[in-house]
Amino acid sequence: MDKTYLVTGGAGFIGANFVKYMLREHSRIRIVVLDALTYAGNLGTILPDLDGSRCQFVKGDICDAELVEGLFREHDFSCVVNFAAESHVDRSIENPQLFLKTNILGTQNLLDAAKKHWTTGKDAKGYPLWKPNVRFHQVSTDEVYGSLGATGYFTETTPLAPRSPYSASKTSADLIVIAYAETYKAPVTVTRCSNNYGPYHFPEKLIPLIIKNILEGKKLPVYGDGSNVRDWLYVEDHCKAIDLVLQNGHNGEIYNVGGHNEKQNIEIVKLTIATIYRLLKENPAYRNVLKKKELLASGEIDIDWINDSLITFVTDRLGHDLRYAIDPAKITAELGWTPETDFETGIVKTIEWYLNNQAWVDDVTSGDYVNYYNQMYANR
Repeated sequence: MDKTYLVTGGAGFIGANFVKYMLREHSRIRIVVLDALTYAGNLGTILPDLDGSRCQFVKGDICDAELVEGLFREHDFSCVVNFAAESHVDRSIENPQLFLKTNILGTQNLLDAAKKHWTTGKDAKGYPLWKPNVRFHQVSTDEVYGSLGATGYFTETTPLAPRSPYSASKTSADLIVIAYAETYKAPVTVTRCSNNYGPYHFPEKLIPLIIKNILEGKKLPVYGDGSNVRDWLYVEDHCKAIDLVLQNGHNGEIYNVGGHNEKQNIEIVKLTIATIYRLLKENPAYRNVLKKKELLASGEIDIDWINDSLITFVTDRLGHDLRYAIDPAKITAELGWTPETDFETGIVKTIEWYLNNQAWVDDVTSGDYVNYYNQMYANR
């Protein structure tokens, strides 16, 4: 193998998709996945990829300095891709300290290990000398920029203005990464992405939550009046962008990764409802995944209840940002990346994946998820 990557948070949504993408696209890359397997990490997602040779799994926390140090000693990593993070705004409102610990101190712990194992001395000015062809990549979010009005886009030079404990912790992590580049000349890059969607998305997030609730015949909770706008990025397009940055990105640079798919939350919900109804209408076999089976006298499964009447508006999230929209002009101009999947295509691919993988959904939504869902949406 030419290179060994440490992928932290590789059993989570974007991390797992990235692992699968890299193994598929790069035959000479080996991956070590480090994941604590908290609520959003699921070993079953990457289990088929763990062959013991090209991909192996280590259960652990990025804050565990001894564990991380041991991994760097054991493996000759040439790249760290840090997906590991507490990542849901609602959860950060309930428990801010957990987000500060994992997202900030965990990132700093990884950077320290990289600095120890990737430097070979100091130059004439006292700066560390780094091994050639090593890279620390931080996967961040557009939420570090705060909230936009009705117009305009986030660029890499937009002032950072986080508005939730989650986004504040991710902002801090970004600044730590950039500080290591400035202070120690560390070979780092950062990507800030818009809302991802696609296979293996944990059902606390909007799209998989809506899919899951429809299949269970439940109401669809929408914050406020549903007018909040997000820019949606199909997860495989995001993986391709990260790969490009790892191969060709410039040290110390930040790259925004956006999907050119701005939608109001209420648009997303209505389109998801309509798409599920259409797919079940056209493919009766899919109706077998419905948890709610209202049978007609003819014996066919009734699906006419799958409509906008399922929508229920709930009390808005505290500090809910109005609009995010990313300008990916820099990564397009410098690295040639553009989003390939329009939302109307991506949502069909996503829904079909969930319809065909209900065993995975059932596995990840047992236990803690039920308690979390009841806490988040009760009495709203």
